[in-house]
Amino acid sequence: MTVVQEDVRSQEELRALAEQAGRDLEDASPLDILKWATATFGSRFCVTSSMEDAVVAHLASRAHPGVDVVFLDTGYHFEETIGTRDAVDAVMDVNVITLTPRQTVAEQDAEYGPKLHDRDPDLCCALRKVKPLEDGLGAYDAWATGLRRDESPTRANTPVVGWDEKRRKVKVSPIARWTQDDVDAYVVEHGVLTNPLLMDGYASVGCAPCTRRVLEGEDARAGRWAGRGKTECGLHG
Repeated sequence: MTVVQEDVRSQEELRALAEQAGRDLEDASPLDILKWATATFGSRFCVTSSMEDAVVAHLASRAHPGVDVVFLDTGYHFEETIGTRDAVDAVMDVNVITLTPRQTVAEQDAEYGPKLHDRDPDLCCALRKVKPLEDGLGAYDAWATGLRRDESPTRANTPVVGWDEKRRKVKVSPIARWTQDDVDAYVVEHGVLTNPLLMDGYASVGCAPCTRRVLEGEDARAGRWAGRGKTECGLHG
Protein backbone atom coordinates (compact mmCIF):
# COMPACT_ATOMS: atom_id res chain seq x y z
CA MET A 1 0.00 0.00 0.00
CA THR A 2 1.34 3.42 -0.94
CA VAL A 3 1.13 5.90 1.92
CA VAL A 4 0.47 9.53 1.09
CA GLN A 5 3.06 11.51 2.99
CA GLU A 6 2.01 14.50 5.03
CA ASP A 7 0.01 16.59 2.62
CA VAL A 8 -0.60 20.00 4.12
CA ARG A 9 -4.36 20.44 4.45
CA SER A 10 -6.36 23.31 5.87
CA GLN A 11 -8.84 22.71 8.66
CA GLU A 12 -11.66 23.24 6.20
CA GLU A 13 -10.24 20.51 3.96
CA LEU A 14 -9.76 18.19 6.92
CA ARG A 15 -13.33 18.76 8.10
CA ALA A 16 -14.74 18.07 4.62
CA LEU A 17 -12.56 14.97 4.35
CA ALA A 18 -13.83 13.69 7.69
CA GLU A 19 -17.47 14.27 6.85
CA GLN A 20 -17.18 12.56 3.47
CA ALA A 21 -15.26 9.61 4.91
CA GLY A 22 -17.83 9.24 7.68
CA ARG A 23 -20.47 8.66 5.02
CA ASP A 24 -18.36 6.54 2.69
CA LEU A 25 -16.88 4.29 5.37
CA GLU A 26 -19.91 3.76 7.62
CA ASP A 27 -20.22 0.13 6.53
CA ALA A 28 -16.49 -0.54 6.05
CA SER A 29 -14.54 -2.96 8.22
CA PRO A 30 -12.33 -1.54 10.98
CA LEU A 31 -9.23 -2.64 9.08
CA ASP A 32 -10.37 -0.89 5.91
CA ILE A 33 -11.16 2.27 7.88
CA LEU A 34 -7.65 2.24 9.32
CA LYS A 35 -6.11 1.53 5.92
CA TRP A 36 -7.91 4.62 4.64
CA ALA A 37 -6.64 6.69 7.58
CA THR A 38 -3.02 5.61 7.28
CA ALA A 39 -3.03 6.02 3.50
CA THR A 40 -4.62 9.45 3.78
CA PHE A 41 -2.58 10.92 6.63
CA GLY A 42 0.65 8.92 6.73
CA SER A 43 2.78 9.86 9.73
CA ARG A 44 0.28 12.57 10.67
CA PHE A 45 -2.06 9.87 11.96
CA CYS A 46 -1.87 8.17 15.35
CA VAL A 47 -3.82 5.76 17.51
CA THR A 48 -4.64 6.62 21.10
CA SER A 49 -4.97 3.81 23.62
CA SER A 50 -5.95 3.68 27.28
CA MET A 51 -4.40 0.18 27.36
CA GLU A 52 -7.70 -1.34 28.37
CA ASP A 53 -6.93 -3.58 25.44
CA ALA A 54 -4.75 -3.34 22.34
CA VAL A 55 -7.43 -4.12 19.75
CA VAL A 56 -7.30 -0.84 17.82
CA ALA A 57 -3.51 -0.70 18.11
CA HIS A 58 -3.33 -4.24 16.69
CA LEU A 59 -5.69 -3.38 13.84
CA ALA A 60 -3.69 -0.24 13.05
CA SER A 61 -0.43 -2.20 13.06
CA ARG A 62 -1.90 -4.41 10.36
CA ALA A 63 -2.88 -1.37 8.32
CA HIS A 64 0.44 0.42 8.85
CA PRO A 65 3.25 -1.35 10.75
CA GLY A 66 5.09 1.00 13.10
CA VAL A 67 2.08 3.29 13.57
CA ASP A 68 2.29 5.71 16.51
CA VAL A 69 0.25 4.59 19.53
CA VAL A 70 -0.23 7.40 22.05
CA PHE A 71 -0.79 6.56 25.71
CA LEU A 72 -1.64 9.05 28.48
CA ASP A 73 0.18 8.23 31.72
CA THR A 74 -1.88 10.23 34.19
CA GLY A 75 0.12 9.12 37.22
CA TYR A 76 -2.98 7.41 38.59
CA HIS A 77 -3.05 4.25 36.49
CA PHE A 78 -3.33 0.73 37.82
CA GLU A 79 -0.07 -1.22 37.67
CA GLU A 80 -1.82 -3.60 35.28
CA THR A 81 -2.42 -0.75 32.83
CA ILE A 82 1.24 0.28 32.79
CA GLY A 83 2.15 -3.38 32.36
CA THR A 84 -0.17 -3.67 29.38
CA ARG A 85 1.44 -0.61 27.79
CA ASP A 86 4.90 -2.09 28.26
CA ALA A 87 3.79 -5.42 26.79
CA VAL A 88 2.24 -3.73 23.76
CA ASP A 89 5.45 -1.80 23.21
CA ALA A 90 7.49 -4.99 23.45
CA VAL A 91 5.54 -7.36 21.23
CA MET A 92 3.52 -5.32 18.71
CA ASP A 93 4.74 -3.57 15.57
CA VAL A 94 3.83 -0.11 16.85
CA ASN A 95 5.63 2.95 18.19
CA VAL A 96 4.30 3.62 21.70
CA ILE A 97 4.49 7.27 22.74
CA THR A 98 3.76 8.05 26.39
CA LEU A 99 2.39 11.49 27.25
CA THR A 100 2.51 12.89 30.78
CA PRO A 101 0.86 15.89 32.45
CA ARG A 102 2.81 19.07 33.13
CA GLN A 103 2.74 18.32 36.86
CA THR A 104 3.44 15.14 38.78
CA VAL A 105 0.73 13.98 41.17
CA ALA A 106 2.74 15.40 44.07
CA GLU A 107 3.09 18.78 42.35
CA GLN A 108 -0.62 18.86 41.57
CA ASP A 109 -1.42 17.99 45.19
CA ALA A 110 0.79 20.84 46.35
CA GLU A 111 -1.00 23.37 44.12
CA TYR A 112 -4.60 22.13 44.28
CA GLY A 113 -4.66 20.00 47.43
CA PRO A 114 -4.66 16.20 47.66
CA LYS A 115 -7.22 13.98 45.97
CA LEU A 116 -8.38 16.55 43.46
CA HIS A 117 -10.04 13.65 41.64
CA ASP A 118 -12.52 13.34 44.54
CA ARG A 119 -13.22 17.06 44.92
CA ASP A 120 -13.20 18.20 41.29
CA PRO A 121 -12.85 15.25 38.92
CA ASP A 122 -13.47 17.44 35.87
CA LEU A 123 -10.49 19.63 36.69
CA CYS A 124 -8.33 16.60 37.46
CA CYS A 125 -9.19 15.08 34.08
CA ALA A 126 -8.54 18.40 32.36
CA LEU A 127 -5.09 18.67 33.90
CA ARG A 128 -4.02 15.04 33.59
CA LYS A 129 -5.76 13.91 30.41
CA VAL A 130 -7.29 16.60 28.22
CA LYS A 131 -4.42 19.12 28.16
CA PRO A 132 -1.64 16.54 27.71
CA LEU A 133 -3.53 14.93 24.83
CA GLU A 134 -4.18 18.27 23.13
CA ASP A 135 -0.47 19.07 23.37
CA GLY A 136 0.55 15.58 22.24
CA LEU A 137 -1.71 15.58 19.19
CA GLY A 138 -0.11 18.72 17.80
CA ALA A 139 1.94 16.78 15.25
CA TYR A 140 -1.07 14.91 13.86
CA ASP A 141 -4.01 15.70 11.59
CA ALA A 142 -6.02 12.63 12.60
CA TRP A 143 -6.27 10.32 15.58
CA ALA A 144 -7.98 7.00 16.22
CA THR A 145 -9.89 5.90 19.30
CA GLY A 146 -11.48 2.70 20.54
CA LEU A 147 -14.91 4.23 21.08
CA ARG A 148 -17.90 1.95 20.49
CA ARG A 149 -21.56 2.87 20.18
CA ASP A 150 -22.67 0.08 22.49
CA GLU A 151 -20.57 1.24 25.45
CA SER A 152 -22.95 3.87 26.78
CA PRO A 153 -25.78 6.22 25.69
CA THR A 154 -23.28 9.09 25.36
CA ARG A 155 -21.41 7.14 22.68
CA ALA A 156 -24.38 5.80 20.75
CA ASN A 157 -23.91 8.16 17.80
CA THR A 158 -20.15 7.87 17.44
CA PRO A 159 -19.20 8.16 13.74
CA VAL A 160 -16.57 5.84 12.31
CA VAL A 161 -14.89 8.98 10.97
CA GLY A 162 -15.84 12.42 12.19
CA TRP A 163 -14.60 15.90 12.92
CA ASP A 164 -13.15 16.63 16.36
CA GLU A 165 -14.26 20.23 16.81
CA LYS A 166 -12.42 20.65 20.10
CA ARG A 167 -9.02 19.75 18.65
CA ARG A 168 -9.76 20.63 15.02
CA LYS A 169 -8.66 17.21 13.80
CA VAL A 170 -10.12 14.17 12.09
CA LYS A 171 -11.26 11.59 14.62
CA VAL A 172 -11.39 7.95 13.58
CA SER A 173 -13.33 5.35 15.58
CA PRO A 174 -12.86 2.20 13.51
CA ILE A 175 -14.65 -0.18 15.88
CA ALA A 176 -17.58 2.16 16.57
CA ARG A 177 -20.05 -0.36 15.12
CA TRP A 178 -18.59 -3.34 16.97
CA THR A 179 -20.14 -4.94 20.02
CA GLN A 180 -18.28 -6.36 22.99
CA ASP A 181 -18.74 -9.79 21.41
CA ASP A 182 -16.96 -8.55 18.29
CA VAL A 183 -14.08 -7.24 20.38
CA ASP A 184 -13.84 -10.49 22.32
CA ALA A 185 -13.84 -12.54 19.12
CA TYR A 186 -11.04 -10.42 17.64
CA VAL A 187 -8.97 -10.76 20.81
CA VAL A 188 -9.29 -14.54 20.69
CA GLU A 189 -8.66 -14.83 16.95
CA HIS A 190 -5.51 -12.71 16.99
CA GLY A 191 -4.25 -13.27 20.53
CA VAL A 192 -4.44 -9.56 21.28
CA LEU A 193 -3.13 -8.25 24.59
CA THR A 194 -5.76 -7.11 27.08
CA ASN A 195 -5.57 -5.51 30.50
CA PRO A 196 -5.71 -8.20 33.21
CA LEU A 197 -8.29 -6.10 35.07
CA LEU A 198 -10.86 -7.04 32.42
CA MET A 199 -10.77 -10.53 33.91
CA ASP A 200 -11.28 -9.14 37.41
CA GLY A 201 -14.68 -7.47 37.13
CA TYR A 202 -13.64 -4.24 35.42
CA ALA A 203 -15.48 -3.57 32.15
CA SER A 204 -13.80 -0.21 31.50
CA VAL A 205 -10.38 0.71 32.87
CA GLY A 206 -9.38 4.25 33.74
CA CYS A 207 -7.47 5.86 36.60
CA ALA A 208 -7.43 3.77 39.77
CA PRO A 209 -9.08 6.32 42.11
CA CYS A 210 -12.05 6.78 39.76
CA THR A 211 -12.65 3.22 38.52
CA ARG A 212 -14.52 0.35 40.14
CA ARG A 213 -15.76 -3.05 39.10
CA VAL A 214 -19.15 -3.09 37.37
CA LEU A 215 -22.19 -4.81 38.81
CA GLU A 216 -24.36 -7.29 36.94
CA GLY A 217 -26.62 -5.52 34.47
CA GLU A 218 -24.63 -2.26 34.43
CA ASP A 219 -23.24 -0.86 31.19
CA ALA A 220 -19.51 -1.02 30.56
CA ARG A 221 -18.94 2.59 31.63
CA ALA A 222 -20.82 2.38 34.94
CA GLY A 223 -17.61 1.73 36.86
CA ARG A 224 -16.10 5.05 35.84
CA TRP A 225 -16.61 7.99 38.25
CA ALA A 226 -19.42 6.06 39.93
CA GLY A 227 -21.70 8.29 42.00
CA ARG A 228 -20.10 11.49 40.74
CA GLY A 229 -22.50 12.46 37.97
CA LYS A 230 -19.70 12.19 35.43
CA THR A 231 -19.57 9.89 32.42
CA GLU A 232 -16.67 11.17 30.29
CA CYS A 233 -13.20 12.50 31.06
CA GLY A 234 -13.37 15.24 28.45
CA LEU A 235 -11.35 13.49 25.76
CA HIS A 236 -14.49 12.42 23.92
CA GLY A 237 -17.20 14.77 25.09
